[in-house]
Amino acid sequence: MVLDDIAAKVADGEPLTDTDAGTLAATYDIVSLGMIADDARRARHGTRTTFLRVAHVQASGHDQKNPLPPSAREVRVRAPFVGIDEARQAVRVAAAMAGAVVLSGFSLADMEQVAEGDVDRVRGWIDDLRAAGLGLIDEAPIDRLGQPTALLEAADAGGVPVARMTVHGGLFSGPLPLIRLVGALQDATEAVRVFAPIPRHAGADPTTGYEDVKAVALARILLPEVPHIQADWTLHGPKLAQVALTFGADDMDNVSPLDEVAEGRRRAPLEEIRRNIRAAGFEALERDPRFTILG
Repeated sequence: MVLDDIAAKVADGEPLTDTDAGTLAATYDIVSLGMIADDARRARHGTRTTFLRVAHVQASGHDQKNPLPPSAREVRVRAPFVGIDEARQAVRVAAAMAGAVVLSGFSLADMEQVAEGDVDRVRGWIDDLRAAGLGLIDEAPIDRLGQPTALLEAADAGGVPVARMTVHGGLFSGPLPLIRLVGALQDATEAVRVFAPIPRHAGADPTTGYEDVKAVALARILLPEVPHIQADWTLHGPKLAQVALTFGADDMDNVSPLDEVAEGRRRAPLEEIRRNIRAAGFEALERDPRFTILG
């Protein structure tokens, strides 16, 4: 009955208490939890499910010899931030390749680490990278940021907002503390547009599929002010990503922009993502990095 009471609160748009959040995080009733998250997701987005096709580049000489797929809606620099000189050069090369397509790259946590926690220094780097052609910072892992509020505000003020809040490796105590951090960050900045709650890197104690979809459900239920809950199509795989849709996710990142593959057009990434979204009972809509619906 306790979950029923929480479900009624969610349906009525009532705020949940810390006790409610703890109850949801502690439950083993994954089916009921998923139903509450699905209701919250449908209340906000209906059946609309967006996806983004991304081309990755190393910004090397080899990359420059290979044209980008014309279906890419975002070009993402695949390189860690190790210093402003290297990052600036990578952005310049990638921006020349991307043309009018939005360019993203780097982790805000890496920038903070290289800057040794100096937010003003990070802000200066963001200005440099914007001038070189960077449109979005790829990610801000909530479990690696020392000063998340100041850093997100610096990124927004510099005109290079963070594309998504992510989870790097997670916490042994589960997803709830990180979800609460994201909620507090959103209250302070209103700068979190996308949260991807499934850990992106396996630590010493990697999560299971059960834990991953539970994190998605908790994020959707407990973060009503965050517009989009996201899964990564390539990183997590189509099966987990598809299940995540039924547990509250409404956006799929990192779909390949290739239109043709050796297995035939029906197996091409565009057809596969559309087919999987529809099979889960949702409407598949392609977007650009600013969440403008295409076509």
